[in-house]
Amino acid sequence: MHEFTTRRKVEFADTDMAGIVHFARYAVFMETAEHEFLDALGTSVHLELDGVKIGWPRVRIALEYKNPARFGDVLEIELRVVRKGRTSMTYGFRFTRGDGAEVAVGEATSVCCAVGDNGTLRAIPIPEVIAGRVEQAPR
Repeated sequence: MHEFTTRRKVEFADTDMAGIVHFARYAVFMETAEHEFLDALGTSVHLELDGVKIGWPRVRIALEYKNPARFGDVLEIELRVVRKGRTSMTYGFRFTRGDGAEVAVGEATSVCCAVGDNGTLRAIPIPEVIAGRVEQAPR
């Protein structure tokens, strides 16, 4: 799988005093879409494989805002696997409103890490059980 689409209704808590979605909420929306994508693959952002705790911390995020979204809008969030590396995945995101207007585009990179008992992180190759289910999207 290399593409995934989800929807999210903008809640009042997502908006700022001007009544539009606060810029920082898009990072939350992107993370939630990533979690839903991994769930659709039968895995999770936090799991244990062969006694190793695995997490996917974000190491890079970029967003470009195109049009405002407001309380009550339903956003369609398209996730696309832009790059599947040995230890990381970069996702592209596109947000559109119900009227078809593009709201924002972005990218986020997550690294597959072993999580130590003391919370330390060490990049590891993406386990085959996950990597085998993910394809890099065609350009």
